Amino acid sequence: MGLSHTSVLCFVIDTTGSMSDDIAEVRRVTSSIIDNKTSTAAEPSEYILVPFNDPDYGPLIRTTDPNVFKQRLNALTADGGGDAPEMCLSALQLALTGSPPQTEVFVFTDADAKDGWLKSTVKALIEITKSKVNFMLTNTIGSWRRRRSAGAMDGQQQFSTRVFSPLNQVYHELAQASGGQAIEVTKVTLAQATDIIAVTSRSTLPCTSTVAQWPMTFQPRNSPNYSLTSPSGVSQSSTELNGELGLIQRVGNFHTVQPNISEQTGLWHFSINSTQPYTIKVVGQSEVSFLSDFVELSQGPHPSYAVLNSRPTAKTNVTVLVTMVGADSVKLTGLSLVEASSSNSLNGILEDIANGQYLVTFNSIPAGEFTVRVVGQIGTSRSSENTFQRQSPTQFQASTVTVTTDPVGTVEPGKQFTLPFTVATNGSGGSFNIRVSNDRNFDTLFNTSLTLESGGSANDTVILTVPRNTSSGTDVTVTIQADAPDESDSNYAVLRLAVIAPRTDFTPPLCEAVSINANCSGNCNFSSWYLTANVTDGNGTGVQIVRVLQGNGNLNTTTVLSDTGVNVTVVVYNSSCCSSDLELVAVDAVGNVATCFKSVRATAPSTSTAPPVTATNTTNTTTTTTTTTSTARPTSKTSTIGVECCLFLPVFLWLNVGVFLYQFMQL
Repeated sequence: MGLSHTSVLCFVIDTTGSMSDDIAEVRRVTSSIIDNKTSTAAEPSEYILVPFNDPDYGPLIRTTDPNVFKQRLNALTADGGGDAPEMCLSALQLALTGSPPQTEVFVFTDADAKDGWLKSTVKALIEITKSKVNFMLTNTIGSWRRRRSAGAMDGQQQFSTRVFSPLNQVYHELAQASGGQAIEVTKVTLAQATDIIAVTSRSTLPCTSTVAQWPMTFQPRNSPNYSLTSPSGVSQSSTELNGELGLIQRVGNFHTVQPNISEQTGLWHFSINSTQPYTIKVVGQSEVSFLSDFVELSQGPHPSYAVLNSRPTAKTNVTVLVTMVGADSVKLTGLSLVEASSSNSLNGILEDIANGQYLVTFNSIPAGEFTVRVVGQIGTSRSSENTFQRQSPTQFQASTVTVTTDPVGTVEPGKQFTLPFTVATNGSGGSFNIRVSNDRNFDTLFNTSLTLESGGSANDTVILTVPRNTSSGTDVTVTIQADAPDESDSNYAVLRLAVIAPRTDFTPPLCEAVSINANCSGNCNFSSWYLTANVTDGNGTGVQIVRVLQGNGNLNTTTVLSDTGVNVTVVVYNSSCCSSDLELVAVDAVGNVATCFKSVRATAPSTSTAPPVTATNTTNTTTTTTTTTSTARPTSKTSTIGVECCLFLPVFLWLNVGVFLYQFMQL
């Protein structure tokens, strides 16, 4: 499935009532992939799962533990659904915004999308994240689930033999834009399709030539004739399922050619005769890859660049930032933009920045969809064996429309956030359609249209309402899209906002001694002392942790609820009398720090004048020291313990352990 050292395994799964067989198949193939890759170099770094139904979708489940992921998959049940269409694109939107860039996403469903209005938003997220989306589709023409009740009167589900559904057109368009595939199969043949995908999971890099150990997959809408010719001139036709060049496997609209010959490097020829649309994908294993971003250059004393969060602007110079990754001594020798419709290409002007990074400038850009292709060499030799070519799976496009936003801070729970934006065009004017969506389904308020003059611009705002119960630390991705009056052109801005609750707790925890008991006479190795105390945070955010900063004893803490409804952390500390110093640190949930019981020492018998008592109040970087003196009643006991303690109390406490005499002094 395209897994690599930093790969993420992401599944978006329909959980409606008809998907029980599909979910079982997902469990099977996922367990197989996880088991084969666990503790290997290809083990996924993260596992993500997004279930969807109707009308619900999510939540996004993320874990680094493969066993936890299996448990989450096993917990899925197929239930409900109602009408045939489901919230597939809403779930996919959540997966794309919640996954790292360049994640390969697998979507399993047997229904068309109820939320088709999100197609352009999902496509924008694909372009921004450069993630690859694959659809495993088990619906048939006319959406067989609408006939489910009528066809299941005898308890048997009926399936059409036709598997090419026009309702899947949106899935095919999104898959093609991302460099993925939309595979249409029946439920009976789903296992064959997933098995083929599992085999191709050894391949990690989309390429166009000079590849090794590669499978080739393509998706015609019918069953056309095709042939493959190797660099040495050996050919194999589609009628030869097991020929001289390799093994051909076919299931639904998904064909795979797996070469079985040692000679694989060179120029291969693929010839196909089809009156229907098709896509071809060649993938291979390689240590060389590249990352690319469209950037905007800024001039000044210190020139810099910023990565665009939208499509590049047409009819202007365009700059691409390229970073080569993989093998050492990789040198980029050229970069071009390849038109998706004709394979014509435009070459850019290359500037070597440093450390494998290049800036490539184009004076013009293709009018339609295009991909990015790089050519280079490994090492210093210029031989053909050391040259490479790589092509991005993601399809991009330029726009005469631009959508820009101001720098964004954070948003607060329970508040409305105003987000200004500007729409401009270097083309014709008119009424531009505005669409705004977000992956958290927060309420938004905005004008649905803006009127622009030819070559002009207009300002507007989006008001986002964040629910009061939104957890601090939640992120929300907002997509603002502007469509030209004739809908022939569009652009977007994708923004990620952090929901941060304002900090209102500036008071550190409160420490209060409850009791101290000691028997420190004679040999300290055979005597011990212990202390109990209560730590509270009043109306603050709550005590997060209490730990020993200085001391060699044992600390135990328990949280209980007091009679007044306040959480109290009960501290019990015991130690040998040979370790008589103790310093505890208490931290609340927002980071306020209290240093408690600064010093507890076994001392000689006390005199009539007690030693001074010092308390240190530490909150962030502020330290306050207060000293006061009290007079203790003498005692005839042979050992005493002086306690410097009880921070943030209106009184300081001096304990003479021998007679447990408490004397208070008002501050």
